[in-house]
Amino acid sequence: MNYSMIRYILCRVLEFEALFMSLPCLVGIVYREKSAVSFGAVMLVCFAVSLIGRRFKPKNKVFYAKEGFVTVSLSWIVLSLVSALPFYLSGEITSYTDALFETVSGLTTTGATILTDVEVLSRSAQFWRCFTHWIGGMGVLVLILAVLPLSGSYNMHLLRAESPGPRVGKLVPRVKTTAMILYGIYMGITLTGTISLMLAGLSVYDAITLSFSAVGTGGFGLLNSSVGSYSVAVQLVLTVLMFICGINFQVFYLLLIKKPKEAFASEELRYYFGIVFLSAVLITLNTRSLFDNAFDGFHHALLQVTSVITTTGFTSRDYNMWPEFSKTILFILSMLGACAGSTSGGFKISRFIITVRSIKNEVSYVIHPRSFKKIHMDGHVVESSVTKSVLVYAMIYIFIFLGSFLVLSLNNFDFTTNITAVAATFNNVGAGFGMVGPSGNYSAFSVLSKFVLMFDMLVGRLELLPILILLAPGTWKK
Repeated sequence: MNYSMIRYILCRVLEFEALFMSLPCLVGIVYREKSAVSFGAVMLVCFAVSLIGRRFKPKNKVFYAKEGFVTVSLSWIVLSLVSALPFYLSGEITSYTDALFETVSGLTTTGATILTDVEVLSRSAQFWRCFTHWIGGMGVLVLILAVLPLSGSYNMHLLRAESPGPRVGKLVPRVKTTAMILYGIYMGITLTGTISLMLAGLSVYDAITLSFSAVGTGGFGLLNSSVGSYSVAVQLVLTVLMFICGINFQVFYLLLIKKPKEAFASEELRYYFGIVFLSAVLITLNTRSLFDNAFDGFHHALLQVTSVITTTGFTSRDYNMWPEFSKTILFILSMLGACAGSTSGGFKISRFIITVRSIKNEVSYVIHPRSFKKIHMDGHVVESSVTKSVLVYAMIYIFIFLGSFLVLSLNNFDFTTNITAVAATFNNVGAGFGMVGPSGNYSAFSVLSKFVLMFDMLVGRLELLPILILLAPGTWKK
């Protein structure tokens, strides 16, 4: 284990943390809020620790997959622990456990909250909540790869550990250039979203913060009603932003280099379009008696479907009051998730496709033992290693889900609350049903349950393996 290299990268993470915190600190200064002092203090400490740590540059830069996964896991944990401090030190959130829960939820783009009233928070605290979504959406290690002069083949281990999906590849030969392209697209969508929200009638502050939440597919809002109090125009812009960020960012790169045929050749993308549209139509029909007209019903159904499948968590209506059929569709979509290579969480459509085709092949093999069919996707053969990793992912996913559900049952809450709380955090959706529905929160859970749910959020965002490798005893043996 190359401890010196891991320490060096963690110091660079703290350097970026200081840079990130300068923004809410500036917001606090502009609005003359006391919370600016907390952000400023943590920012200075992060910068000082980073400067001291960077003075001891590693001599050995050999970096294998194991170090890559461990570094990414530790980076997210350190980032969460430090990012929670301003909430706690300013008194905006009086319990550090709750502050940590809010921060982990923000960075993992989950959107689950322990707050009963978000509108009492200072402007700087609200900005920081939403900004953590944007930081975690693409990943802080991807940003480090994009702007720092790191070199060597180990860069790919960091990119692979932090990027969502069964397959992670480079858009161009150099990892650094790939990271720069990804963040360039990410910032372009964010800027476009901010301008669009301003044109729809929001203030500069509201447009920026909501754009952070939508593009990062997180779901933290500025109002207790989530996005239900905004105009139809604002809700439509947010729906488009969420939908776009549920698409694999490689599609946007192919469009930028003028290869539309390759971009839209993705089976996952076609399934994504179809699932969103079909689900919205079914929910519109099922909830038609709850809305004044078909457009209003389809508008809210589409927003909610897009929000759930992209694991954003915005709500325009309390879907706890919708018929069971509609709620079941939303629950299934929250487990499914959107496309690999996007900012969304969940199982991912590509994994679902590979799993279904693996089952189909196995059934075919039992019927015709002499036949051997390979799994294809997008016109290419899916490597056996990818198929194996998807099936292993599914099994680990089930075990962690059931274990977390068992621990939460100790709270003695109802079945719906417990199972959807696990699903909402594990899949980085945020809102579930019952006590954790659109009008509820996670404040009533025990400290043990909150830590289990934080674990689920981190494991879900980092796609299981990085956190599990960090916890495996064999990782630390020589």
